[in-house]
Amino acid sequence: MRIALNGWFWDQPHTGSGQYLRRLVGSLRRIAPEDQIVLVLPPRIQSPQNVPEGVEIVLSKGRDGNLSKVWFEQRTFPAAAGKAKADLAHVPYWGSPLTSPVPLVVSVLDVIPLALPEYASGVLPRLYTSLQSAAARGAGHILTISEAAKTDIQKYLGIPAESITVTPLAADESFHPKIGSERDEEVRQKYNLPDRYTLYMGSYDSRKQVSQLIAAYTFVARPLGDEVPLLLAGRIPEWGRAPFPDIPSEIEAAGLSEVTRFLGMVDEADKPSLYRMAEVFVFPTRYEGFGLPVLEAMSSGTPVVANQIPVIEEVAGDAAYLVENSNSRAMGAAILSLLVDDGLKEDLRTRGLAQATRFNWRKTASATLEVYHRVIAAAK
Repeated sequence: MRIALNGWFWDQPHTGSGQYLRRLVGSLRRIAPEDQIVLVLPPRIQSPQNVPEGVEIVLSKGRDGNLSKVWFEQRTFPAAAGKAKADLAHVPYWGSPLTSPVPLVVSVLDVIPLALPEYASGVLPRLYTSLQSAAARGAGHILTISEAAKTDIQKYLGIPAESITVTPLAADESFHPKIGSERDEEVRQKYNLPDRYTLYMGSYDSRKQVSQLIAAYTFVARPLGDEVPLLLAGRIPEWGRAPFPDIPSEIEAAGLSEVTRFLGMVDEADKPSLYRMAEVFVFPTRYEGFGLPVLEAMSSGTPVVANQIPVIEEVAGDAAYLVENSNSRAMGAAILSLLVDDGLKEDLRTRGLAQATRFNWRKTASATLEVYHRVIAAAK
């Protein structure tokens, strides 16, 4: 079987779509080396890094511009899939062509532009969302990453349940609980990490609700002072420009300037150590397709505090300290409890490690292959 994969996000491993693409390609190669993966890359990627051995690479020609992504999705990728004589084309994010010369599978990881319309404000974003909604409805099958996302796809796109298969994400094997390695110490020195800290890792757009975390941390800092600072890791945006609230101003207004520190964008290779050495990982999001950082933290042996929303309940089970969505006081109390109660911390650590083992990329890749075979058979 020859599988053409859209590689638009190959050079963006810090994004959810980039992680999904890379993990999927690597896992497919491990469990089905007899199948050929054809990775079709956009024009901006001419020297791809970390491509697994045996993957066939197709480099595209073209120019970058406002419509380069749409052109790649609608013209370049399907044409390349046909030219490569692929048995099936897979777009591993919500960006599929309206027509394809070969059977098509699309991964819709979330429907943020429809569930949260503020993320698709403006004429062009709305047109793109409409285009992709129509294209997804015409695909041979839809893959998604959680039951919560499947429910939203049915609700917002009108795609029947039998046309959607859930293939959950999993943490990479580099996330493990064995602390104290030479690598951990290198990361501690690199970021000048304190002995104890609370960690947030992710974006700062409004759905992530970092504002809730800042408000919550006032209830931690009152009794503990700067004993356990809050470290925020993630790409620094243009603060105050939608959809990014002005987090630095909120920190200052809350009196947390001496307790909070931005790490900026961190290297992928440093993330396991950052999770491992944290006392608590906090994930205050209000909407996700999956919530992979929760599993990464659990796999690292770090207890998790998060908002009680359907997808996080699905991923975390009973292994995280879940609080009412947007309740800053409850979140602060949860963080404080874990910082002062070693028994509670160890209980969540143990349950988190067990919960994380329920997810693995071998199962996800196997389920994906099953869908490939079904779609190819149905097209004959």
